[in-house]
Amino acid sequence: MIASMLDRLLQHRWIVTIAAIFFGISLALLLNRYYSFYASYDQGIFNQVYWNSSHGRFFQSSLSSALSTNVVNQGAWPEVMYHRLGQHFTPALMIWLPIYALFPSPVTLSVLHLTLITLGGLMLYVLALRHVDRPLAGAIAASYYGANAVVGPTWGNFHDICQLPLFVFVALWAMETRRWWLYWLMAIAIVMVREDAGVSLFGIGTYLIVSRRHIGRGIATCVLAFGYMLVLTNVFMPFFSADISERFMMERFGQYATGEEATTIEIIWGILSNPFRLIGELLTPFDRTIAYLLGQGLPLMFVPFASLASWTIAGVPLFKLLIAKGDSVLVINIRYAMTVVPGLFYGAILWWSSHQDQFKRRGVRRFWVGCVTLSLLFTVTSNPNRTLYFLIPDSFEPRVHVGLVQQWQHARAVHDVIDRVPDEASVAATTYIVPHLSSRREILRFPQYQLLTDRGTVEPTQFIALDIAQLVTYSAAFKVDRERLQTIVPFVDRLLETGEYGAIAFDDGAVLLQRETASDPVALSAWMVYREEIAPAVTPG
Repeated sequence: MIASMLDRLLQHRWIVTIAAIFFGISLALLLNRYYSFYASYDQGIFNQVYWNSSHGRFFQSSLSSALSTNVVNQGAWPEVMYHRLGQHFTPALMIWLPIYALFPSPVTLSVLHLTLITLGGLMLYVLALRHVDRPLAGAIAASYYGANAVVGPTWGNFHDICQLPLFVFVALWAMETRRWWLYWLMAIAIVMVREDAGVSLFGIGTYLIVSRRHIGRGIATCVLAFGYMLVLTNVFMPFFSADISERFMMERFGQYATGEEATTIEIIWGILSNPFRLIGELLTPFDRTIAYLLGQGLPLMFVPFASLASWTIAGVPLFKLLIAKGDSVLVINIRYAMTVVPGLFYGAILWWSSHQDQFKRRGVRRFWVGCVTLSLLFTVTSNPNRTLYFLIPDSFEPRVHVGLVQQWQHARAVHDVIDRVPDEASVAATTYIVPHLSSRREILRFPQYQLLTDRGTVEPTQFIALDIAQLVTYSAAFKVDRERLQTIVPFVDRLLETGEYGAIAFDDGAVLLQRETASDPVALSAWMVYREEIAPAVTPG
C-alpha cells in the first residue's frame, strides 16, 4: 500500500516539488531558529521527555514538573521523576522514540515535526485524488502548504499536534477506500496524540453519521472518541497528577466550573447547564472569532464554509476552541489551529468534487492563487513564533529588530558559555537556552533553580546559564521580558553576593554561574561592567 502511494506521488512530481520546497524552506528556518537561540521552552520539554524515555524513564520531565499544579499552585519543589502524562496524555509520541534514540537531539524533533506535517500534505493530495482530478487535487494540497494554520505552527517548537493532520488524512483515506483495519488503527493513533485529540475523531464520527455514509461505524467512532476522553481524563490522568482537574481544566474551561477544580464531566455539565454563557463564549470576542475563521478559510477561498463535511469534522475541534478561554486559543500561528485544518480541507475536497467545472475558470484559479498568497503574506508579516526575527521587527515603536549576522555572533558567544556545562550536570537556564541543555535529567527554567532529585533530596542546580542580552533586547517593547529581566538580574546579584554561586564565564551578555565555586576574576569583572550598562533596563519604572 505504501509503495503504491509512493509510485502515485512520483507520477505527480510537481506537488512533490511543492512539498519539497515547503520542507526545505521550513527546515532552514527551523534550524536557524534553534541554533540562533529562538527555540523556546516547549522544545526543551519535549526533548527532555524523549531523552528520559530513551533512558527508560518514560514521560518524566523536571521541566514539565515546574509547570505542574503542585509547583505553581501549592509551592512544591519541581521533581525529576514527575510524569508528564498527568498534564498531557501523549502515548503516540513513543511511536517516534526509535528515531530519537538513533539521533538524540532537539534538532531531531524539529525535523520529525516538519516531516510529519509535510507528509500530511502529501496524504491530503492522495485523498483528494479519490474525488477530483489531478490539477484540482494539487491545488488543494498546495493550499495546505500555504495555509497560515499549517505554516505558522510548523515554524515553531515541536508539538504533539504535528501528528494529527497525517493521522486524520490517512483515516479518511482508509474510510474512502474501505480499508477499515487501517481506519481503526488511525482512530486509535488519533486519540493517542493527546488527551483532547478525541474531539477530532469525534468530528469524523459525526460526519459519518450526518452524511449517512457509515452510520454504524460513525456511532462506534463517536463512542470510542468520547468514551476514551472521559475515562482518560477522569481515571488514568489523575493517577499521575492532579493537573488535569486543578490546572488545565480551570485554565481553559474554568468559567463553567463552580469550584477551584473540576473534572471533565463537571465541565461538560457546566457547559450544558449554562447555555447563555456558552453562547457568549462562542461569540466573543467577536472580532477575533471572525478574524480566526477568515484566516482558517482564506487559503481555500472560504469553500469549507459551504461544506457540510467541514462543519461536522472541523466543527467539533473548532467548537472546543471557541468555548475555551485564554489568549492562545484563537491564535492561528500556534499548534491548536492545526486541529481544525484536516476537517476544513476534507470538506473542501468534497465540495470541489461537485463543482469541478468551476476550477476550469481562469478567474477562479487566479483568485485562489491570490488567497493562498495572501495567507502566506499574513503568515510572514506576523513573524510566527519569532522564527522570522531577522526579517520582521518584533516591535516598531519602539523598534526591536535583531539582524541575522548580529544574532549569530551572539549565538556563538552563548554556545561558548554553555559548552562549559557538563553533560550530566544539573542546570537552570533562561528560556531560550533551555532546549540546548535539555538532554539531561535535572534542568529547570531560571529563576527556579532547586528541585527534588532521584536521591530524594531538594538540591540547587550545579550550574545556572543565562542569556541576559536576549532579555535586554526585548524588554524595551515586551512587558513579560522586562519583568523577567527585572527579576533575574537582582537574583543573580544576590547569588553572587552570598557566594552561593560564582561567575565562571561571561561573553556578550551570556553568563554562567557554578555552585559553591569562586568567581573567575575576568568573568566577574566583565559581568559587573555589563551589569552597569544594563542598569536602566533592570531598574523598575
